[in-house]
Amino acid sequence: MSTLQDFLNSNPVDNVTDDVAISDRFRDADGNLLKFTIRAMKGNTFEDIRKKSMNIRKNGKVEMDAQKFNETVVIDHTVVPDFKDAASIQKLGCITPSDYLNRVLLPGEVAELAEQIQRLSGFGRSMEDLVEDAKN
Repeated sequence: MSTLQDFLNSNPVDNVTDDVAISDRFRDADGNLLKFTIRAMKGNTFEDIRKKSMNIRKNGKVEMDAQKFNETVVIDHTVVPDFKDAASIQKLGCITPSDYLNRVLLPGEVAELAEQIQRLSGFGRSMEDLVEDAKN
């Protein structure tokens, strides 16, 4: 068996996680930066989320709802905090995990967390990076 095969067999991607800081806003009482624990997407999850985030307009044009995509990625792949925690959702008077997410995070923080999850999942460059390259 090859060295690469041995490596792959010893390191399945079943539960790849990382702790990431997304904003200086998240600090504990002592001023220490708080980190989010994120989990990589598996297999076809990225494609499933992408498809669910597509909208068909009246003119037949298909558009991706980036906000819906980012929210779904973050809600489904953030381990700590748990954006699906019923007690937290209820405590802030929210109804859905999406409501809760948007109540506790700023839009840029949601986008940054989604980008970090995509990077952990093997996507080396963000959509914003690709758009900037295309402009230049």
